[in-house]
Amino acid sequence: MNTKLDDSPQAEHVADRDAVFSKDDDLAIDHADSHSNLRQLTAEELAVEKKLRWKVDLRIMPLTVLVYLMNYIDRNNYAAARLQGLQTDIGMSDQQYQIGLSTLFVGYVLMQVPSNALLNYAGRPSLYIGFFTSVWGLVSALTSQVKSPGAIIACRFILGFVEAPFFAGILFYLSKWYTKQELSLRMAIFYSGSLVSGAFGNLIAAGILNGLAGRRGYAAWQWLYIMEGSITIFFGLLMMVVLPDFPDTWRSLSAEERRVANRRLAIEATEADVDEASGRSHLRGIKDALTDPKTYLLAVAYHGQTGAAGIQNYFPTLTETVESNHIDALLLCAPPYLFMVLWSYFHSRASDRLGMRFWFFVYPIPITIVGFIVFMTTNSFGARYFSLFLQIFVFAMNGPLYAWISSSIPRPPAKRAAAFAFINSVGNAASIWTPFTYRSQDAPYYRPALGICIGLQIVAFVCALALRLVLQRQNKRLAQLEEQATHSNAAARRYTQGQQGAPASEMTEITDVEARHLQKGFRYIL
Repeated sequence: MNTKLDDSPQAEHVADRDAVFSKDDDLAIDHADSHSNLRQLTAEELAVEKKLRWKVDLRIMPLTVLVYLMNYIDRNNYAAARLQGLQTDIGMSDQQYQIGLSTLFVGYVLMQVPSNALLNYAGRPSLYIGFFTSVWGLVSALTSQVKSPGAIIACRFILGFVEAPFFAGILFYLSKWYTKQELSLRMAIFYSGSLVSGAFGNLIAAGILNGLAGRRGYAAWQWLYIMEGSITIFFGLLMMVVLPDFPDTWRSLSAEERRVANRRLAIEATEADVDEASGRSHLRGIKDALTDPKTYLLAVAYHGQTGAAGIQNYFPTLTETVESNHIDALLLCAPPYLFMVLWSYFHSRASDRLGMRFWFFVYPIPITIVGFIVFMTTNSFGARYFSLFLQIFVFAMNGPLYAWISSSIPRPPAKRAAAFAFINSVGNAASIWTPFTYRSQDAPYYRPALGICIGLQIVAFVCALALRLVLQRQNKRLAQLEEQATHSNAAARRYTQGQQGAPASEMTEITDVEARHLQKGFRYIL
């Protein structure tokens, strides 16, 4: 960019930004009016954008989905290992097992915000995220050698610490490539990795239990850690080589593709997607994120959704209540997750097409509540197993929520990175305490745990409703600013008549004044 933009969120603190559309700005804005390509992509650029989107999708999405699949497999193989004899082999009590389950998220939460700040500062997502992916794969593989409860609890803490850079980092990374209209579908595709892991992770565990138990002196759960950890190491190394960092540094893009990739995000955001040159912008980004009320509403909503989604850590245990055979219990985990992979795709695609986040986030809530109630109150195999398909709707909430975060937290990148990390850390903090609600004495109904899930879903709904009201109020304020600016444009036009000499082809960068003009069309997605 030839002109550095102010990295304060132009569409953010609208209440005290009445002076945004000053008379001087309008004089220059009307000059920009003659160059409509500043406010939207031209027909030629739209053709470039279509090819660009395919190129980005094919390079980025398959690899990120595969790595996220391994992320969840490595995280959740602890539950499968429990059915394969982990607790018995290392003399682990139920309470120690729950401590091991929650300890991972202690390390995970502690590393979130500092990790995303480092990621934004480093500017090399491929190396940064790829390195930590390989490290968590190594930690997972070495977990196979633990001999005591204390050792596996320590491994779980370290695993959470080195896993932390991936998820929030990928959310931030995708927001540097996709517009907010494109994000929900990509987030759903990305999140499908976790859902596929719930299906195939347990299928892999069933295969290992059936075919590798006792080979070379290793128990089935040890083979589970060795094999899945080794695959993750490979994917981490592959990410370092294959994953492009940003449009400006991806050599496979032409100069025109780079320009369109940057400009379409700048147009959408009403400002260039860049930070200040100094390191101060990263501290400012953290401050801006933590002083934005929307950050806290999104964080608590995510906490409620994640807490209810804690059923995934006990899904094999829940299926074991309807089928006592360990292999069959693992196999029964697959169909609900596979169903949700397909549902989430169409669910998030509809959210993108309709431009709605709130309704697509909240409609799964009553469905999951019915599922929890059915599981707590029935005895038949059919009803209890069907309730798992209803409970799994908690994962349909993720795609719209992640996209809502991206569209509700304005740029610059430093603020967006800090907000993603904070929201993810608060959300995943639910996984620290919810494992202790699944007590063995409450089997087979687990009424206290599932009752808490119902309460958490209600919390998520209340926060989503509050966020919608906040965004509606801010959209109304933006509309008022537009109306005020319109009244002052007539005088500016008389002044600038005959002053417009630069051809549109030379106006390739979006300046601060032009960005403020673009803000007139900006609205938060509800």
